[in-house]
Amino acid sequence: MTKNTDPDQKVIDHFNLGNVYQENGDFEQAIRAYKRSLALKPDYVEALNNLANVLQKQGKFKRALEVYNKALQLKPDFAEVHFNVGNLFEEQNIFKEAIVAYKAALVHKPDYFESYFNLGNLLHETGDLEEALKAYNRAITIKSDFAEAYNNLGRILVDLGQIQEAINAYSTAIAIKPDFAVAHRNMSNIKKYNADDEQIFSIQTLIDDPGIRDEQRCNLLYALAKIKEDLGQLEASLDSYKAAGLLRKKELNYDFQEDKKIFKKLEKSAPNLIKNTLKKLDALSPCRPIFILGMPRSGTTLVEQIVSSHSQVNGAGELPFLDYFGDALASGKRLLSKKRLQSVRHSYLNELKKASQGKPFVTDKMPQNFKYIGIICAAFPEAKIIHVERDQAATCWSNFKHYFPVKGLGYSYDLFDTVRYFELYKKFMAIWEELVANKIYHLNYDKLTVDQENQTKQLINYLDLDWEDACLFPEENNRKVKTASNLQIRQKVYKDSSRNWRKFEPYLNGIFDRFSA
Repeated sequence: MTKNTDPDQKVIDHFNLGNVYQENGDFEQAIRAYKRSLALKPDYVEALNNLANVLQKQGKFKRALEVYNKALQLKPDFAEVHFNVGNLFEEQNIFKEAIVAYKAALVHKPDYFESYFNLGNLLHETGDLEEALKAYNRAITIKSDFAEAYNNLGRILVDLGQIQEAINAYSTAIAIKPDFAVAHRNMSNIKKYNADDEQIFSIQTLIDDPGIRDEQRCNLLYALAKIKEDLGQLEASLDSYKAAGLLRKKELNYDFQEDKKIFKKLEKSAPNLIKNTLKKLDALSPCRPIFILGMPRSGTTLVEQIVSSHSQVNGAGELPFLDYFGDALASGKRLLSKKRLQSVRHSYLNELKKASQGKPFVTDKMPQNFKYIGIICAAFPEAKIIHVERDQAATCWSNFKHYFPVKGLGYSYDLFDTVRYFELYKKFMAIWEELVANKIYHLNYDKLTVDQENQTKQLINYLDLDWEDACLFPEENNRKVKTASNLQIRQKVYKDSSRNWRKFEPYLNGIFDRFSA
C-alpha cells in the first residue's frame, strides 16, 4: 500500500481523526490527534480551536483559554473562537467577559445568530432586558425558524409584562418545533385555557409518545397540570403535578437526607459565626444591603417590589453572591476567621455596588439566603434582614406545583419532601431567632395582604427610610422582575392567594395536617 506523504494531507488527517474522537467522547485520543496535527502545522488555528474545545469539555478552563488565545493571536478575526471563549466564560459564570467575547464574535461575523442568542441569554441573566430583547430579535431576523430564540424572547416579554406578545412568541416557537416541551410549559404559565384549546391535544399526544425523553415529558406534564387546573379537573391536575415532580426529582437525583446533612452543618457553625461578627469594618459599604429572604414562594418578590418602590432603594433581584462567597464559611467547609469574613464582605459589596444603580440601599432577594443569616450578621452588621413568612401549607403547595429551572430545590418535586424541608427551615430559623432576634424583621405575607398600609409603613420604618406613598402601589413599579412571581406583582396585592391550595385539599390525604397540630 502506498502511503500518502503529503505533509498538508497528514495535517488534515490528524485533524479529522481528532474530530471523530471528540464526537465519540474519547477526549484523550482527540487531544493526541490535534497535537499531532499542530506538530506538523503549528499555526493551524482550526486545530487550536478544537483542541481548546476538548480541554474545555474536560473542565481544564485555564488551559483551554490559553489555547483559544493562541488561536486568536494567529487569527484575531476568527469569530468561532471568540464565540467559544464566550461559552468558556459563561460556563464559569464569568458573565461580563462572556458578553465581551460574544460581541467580539459578532464584530467579525455579523450574521452569527448563535452568538446573538447566547448574548441575549446573558443579558437576560444580568438584568439588561431591553438589550436582551434586541439580541433575540436580531437572532430571529437572521434565522427565522429559530424556535429557541422565540421561546427565550417570550421569557423576556413576560418579564416586561407584555403577556400577549409573550404568548405569540411561545406560539411561534411551538409552530416551528411542535415537540418543544419547555415552550409548552412556559406558555401554560401565562395563558388561561378552555376545553377546546388545540394545545391540549398536542400536549397529551406528546406525553403519550413512548419515544419522548423524560425531560420533555416532565415539562409537558407541568403544562398539562396547569391546564387541568384551569379547567377545574383538580384530581387530574394533581396527578399530573405528581408525575411531573417524580420525573424532575429523578432527573436531579434528589435525596432528602443530603438536605438534612446541609442543615446540620449550618446549625453547627451558627454560634461560631456570631462570635466572630466583624467589629471593625475595613470596607465601608458603598450602599447598604437589604436582604429579603425566606422559603421560595413565600412572598419575597412582592416585598422586594414594595421596598424598591422607594426612591432610595434599588431592587437587584436574586443575587447569587452569598452562595458563591459565603457558603464555605457558613457550612464549616473552611475555617472561620476575621480575615475570611472580610474577604466575603469585600467581594459581596463589590458586586452589590455594581447592582446599586447609584442608590444608597440595594435589595438582595435570594430567598434561600436564609441559610446564610450567620454570614449576613457576621460580615454585614449594618445590613437589614427581612424574613418573609407565609402560611405553611400555602408555601409548601406553591413550591410543589412550581417548576424551578435551578437545580438546588430538589425537595419541591415531592409534596412529602417539601413538608419535611419546610420543617427543617422552621427549625433553622428558630435557632437564629435565639441567636440574633434583634437583627431579623419578620414580615407575615398574609398579614401584609390584608393590612397593606400598616404593614408597609412598619416595614419602611424598620429600614430607617422616610415614608413614600409609592410603597403602597408596588404594581406601578416598572422595574424588571425575573422570578416566577413576575405576573402577580404587576397586579394589585391579592388577599386570598394563600387559600388557593384548599381546592385541592380533598385529594391531598391530610398531608398538611401536621402544620395545625
